[in-house]
This record gives sequence, C-alpha cells and structure tokens, in this order.
Amino acid sequence: MSKTTRFLTLAVLSLALAGGPVIKAYAAGSDEPSPPASDSGKGKATKKTKKDKSSSIDDPKFLAGYHTAYDTIYNHHDYAAAIEQLKALGQPDRADVANLIGYSYRKLGDYKVSQIWYERALKADPNHVRTWQYYGLWQLEQGNRDQAEYHLNRIAQLAGTNSEEYRSLAAALEKPPGTGLVY
Repeated sequence: MSKTTRFLTLAVLSLALAGGPVIKAYAAGSDEPSPPASDSGKGKATKKTKKDKSSSIDDPKFLAGYHTAYDTIYNHHDYAAAIEQLKALGQPDRADVANLIGYSYRKLGDYKVSQIWYERALKADPNHVRTWQYYGLWQLEQGNRDQAEYHLNRIAQLAGTNSEEYRSLAAALEKPPGTGLVY
C-alpha cells in the first residue's frame, strides 16, 4: 500500500470515526475478561439466575482461573498448559476465553485449530477488538494481507486508530511480506 493510499485510508477512517469510542487495551490481551456479549437480537434470550454464577464476570473461581491462564500464556509462554486451563473454566463460548485459546494454538503453530477458536470468539462477540487484532495477525502470518487489512479496518471502527490493537496490527502490516513475522 502506498503512503498516499495509506494516508487517504487513515483520513477517511478518522473522519468516519470522529467522536467514536477509543478503547485502550494492551496488545497482549487483557488480564480482565469482558462480560459476555448481550443476547439481545439473537431471538433466544437466555436469563441466568443469581444462583448461577458460572458465566458471571464476578465469579471469583472463574476470574482466578482466567488470571492463571493469562499468566501461563504471557509470562510463562506455556501455551499447551494455558489451553487446558482455559478449557477447564467451562466457558469456551466467552470471547476472551476463546480468543486466548485461539492465540495459544496459533503460538503452537496449529493454525487450523486457532482459526476455529478465533471464529468462535467472534461468534460470541462480533465486536471483540482483541480477537479482530489476533485474527488479523493470524491472517498476516498466513499471507492473507487483504484479510488482515479488513481486520484492521474493523478494529478502527470498533476502537479507533489510536487503540493498541489497531497500532499493533498496523505496524505488522507495514512490514514487508515474508519478513518472518512473530507475534
């Protein structure tokens, strides 16, 4: 992409996003999971009772397990162990959980399974910015630069061009193809 095209794209996106939300998050993901996406508009709303804390963001057992898995991924780089820890949480359809499982499989080099988990995360929450970022990096690693650009544009719509997720994927896209990207 030429500098002029990139500038025009950013200018158009900036105008389109003027006044839009800007979310600051770390490119490595968040150690705090976000609440599950709302079921409104899906046709089959499910209500959880106060007794059922299995999907509550306030459940201390879930949060402790999530934090352990997060630490296992980002501080110990033990992706296989993290996958087991995340699956043991019993919430594979929570976007944060599915995204980290996808990330872990990607780091292990299992791109097919990683893709399944990224798509599962986006099905759970189509606006999950970190999944768009990580899946965009996945696309780039697979040589799908056009798809990575699509993911970048989606991040711009959701979180703005100043977000860590946008800057991370944009920086990766600036590198020439075949430079051995490692994320």
